[in-house]
Amino acid sequence: MPQTTLSVVLEVAPESARPLLKIIEQVSGAEETWRPGDTELYSRLKWGVPSLHFMSMSVFHGADYDPIFVIEVNFDGPPGPFWAQLEATLGPNLRLMLRCCKRPADSSGPLYDAVTKTGTSYPVAPYLERKTLTPSVFHHGNRGLERARILNDADLFLATRTELAQADPTIPNPYRGITAQAIHKKLRAALLSKFPWLDTPAPARISPAERLVDLLKFSAFVFVALFCLSIPGLALAAIMTPWKFIILFGCAALLVGAFLWRIKAPRAGEGAPTRSGGLTVKSLSSENKLLSPANPWGLVFWVAVFLVAYVAVASAAIFVVSVPLSFAAALITGTVISDQLGSIICSVVLGLCSLAFTIPALVLWLRVLERRDSSQDAPPVDLRELRKMTHREDWIPQNHMGSVVLVKPGVLRMALFRAGHRGLGLLLRVQATDGYLGSMRTIHFAHWAFVNNSSRLMFFSNFDNSWDSYLDDFIEKAHGGLTLAWGSGVGFPPTRFLVLDGASHGRQFKAWARHSMAVSRFWFSAYKDLTVNQIERNARIADGLRKRTLTAKEADAWARNL
Repeated sequence: MPQTTLSVVLEVAPESARPLLKIIEQVSGAEETWRPGDTELYSRLKWGVPSLHFMSMSVFHGADYDPIFVIEVNFDGPPGPFWAQLEATLGPNLRLMLRCCKRPADSSGPLYDAVTKTGTSYPVAPYLERKTLTPSVFHHGNRGLERARILNDADLFLATRTELAQADPTIPNPYRGITAQAIHKKLRAALLSKFPWLDTPAPARISPAERLVDLLKFSAFVFVALFCLSIPGLALAAIMTPWKFIILFGCAALLVGAFLWRIKAPRAGEGAPTRSGGLTVKSLSSENKLLSPANPWGLVFWVAVFLVAYVAVASAAIFVVSVPLSFAAALITGTVISDQLGSIICSVVLGLCSLAFTIPALVLWLRVLERRDSSQDAPPVDLRELRKMTHREDWIPQNHMGSVVLVKPGVLRMALFRAGHRGLGLLLRVQATDGYLGSMRTIHFAHWAFVNNSSRLMFFSNFDNSWDSYLDDFIEKAHGGLTLAWGSGVGFPPTRFLVLDGASHGRQFKAWARHSMAVSRFWFSAYKDLTVNQIERNARIADGLRKRTLTAKEADAWARNL
């Protein structure tokens, strides 16, 4: 069952911001207080909403906008049942929180009135579902593992530790001195009665259908992007001979390239090393099979296949759309339709060739804007709020952060920003399928979303270890993707060509990120003691024990996880 990441973003009446914070902290305090019969904290939410992985509530303040209240959730399955379960668990508290928010001016206003009026029993879930935002980019660590499976695998791991331990030092340990295959057989037999689900095969973490849909979505995005960028070339190819077309666009590409070369260098003092951690396909996955896009030859192969498919599909689409005109032209000029199809294919190929000018021209426009951008060298940080944030960090292996920043204006910037987010999100779904984000093994989830008519960008993440080490991981290993996702935020460290520099300015980026953060007033994790690595380790152990037998090679690899 796939995971879902959503956010509800609501504007808060300024005079109600303080009461709202008090309500959130009361809910948090109630969940962090032991009640009779509780076996753990947050048990009401954990078992009342059995699909929930993570949840947070935050209020973001700013001098240039009214406060916003954000409920951010990560859960298994579709939204409908989840919102109903959440209302059944926290319904009265959610209603009090909504009464602190502004009445929306859109068509959801009457629904807000029905939910918040005095004495109402109208359900809250439909309003929350109506105000839900989907992320522009998201990544799920441990992808494909349902919450119940993660918890079951964790229980199994603890049972294996107990079984393998030397309970009595006077008795020889039966698991010592035997092969990995024998350990597997003996351990499986010992645990099968306690964990009968070991007799059923492990469900696929990502089904073939889901993989196919992800691949088709990414292919469609690239197809549309290429087609849109080819439009100038397609238009001119229809009225020019191929040689004139090639000469015109070749000269234009050389001219644009010369200008780009002149301004490619960073401004004085703004350069940053880019030896590693750029935005590459390989950086998004640890898989490196021969025909995998993470392999250079595999990437060349799939690019060639896609370009051939693009020419065929684009030519067929243009031909189908222009069939009536083609028949008319055939009657008037006496040409046959097959000749017109040939000219369409030629135009599509020339349109692709025109990308040698179109893409550098857009990059040149962007580079001119980047050279005029300003950044915040020392963004102000409220020390009182900073103390509240740091006080809530590092109590358990996991941590949480939320951020909201203003977005730089401009048609080109917004188009590239939105398209970059869309493409990065789809690429992550296709490539980051092994539970990790490339070599980064600390991210449970991360997602961005545009709020307030795309004037602001919101980011949330659940991660392992400290906040500093988490951002260091991004800066060192994926600064290119981070710069693409966050680089159009106002005050972001200076960027080049959309993905260079930017987040590579580690100290400046951290200060900017901390400035944009708000205290996570309420934060829930269904498995707070588990790291991303431990969850994957537990899954590998469980998958091995589900099999009746293992080969010697499989058993050796499996035993290394014990």
